Amino acid sequence: MMKNVYSCPHCRSVLNPNIKILLAARYGRKRGMMLLSPQPGNFRFICDPELRSALKPGAMVSLSCPVCAEDLTSSTSKNLAELRLMAHGKTYKRVEFSRRYGEQATFIVDGDNVVTYGDDVELYDELNFFGV
Repeated sequence: MMKNVYSCPHCRSVLNPNIKILLAARYGRKRGMMLLSPQPGNFRFICDPELRSALKPGAMVSLSCPVCAEDLTSSTSKNLAELRLMAHGKTYKRVEFSRRYGEQATFIVDGDNVVTYGDDVELYDELNFFGV
């Protein structure tokens, strides 16, 4: 069984060469690496203790690619970050997830379908993921 492969939408670099998804994170003057679960709906993460101690509920975390340093903010909403996902070796899907600390909302966009994960997805009911 093939694992989910996450990549940067800008440079296409694989962001989970092992198990966790590796991103560069910034909040205020604090910077560090952040490890996310590749499992949709698992909102646990690991990051630099100094960065984590600065985060308060609702804090907007800036996320960027650790390879090309491009900002990963989604074009759908400034509150979301965007990655590419190849699941089971098939076609690419778009993954968008909340950048707000403590907010649980992930969206997997595949063609005309959006699969949602998390207790806070209803906050984004008005979003148009298809650019129409």
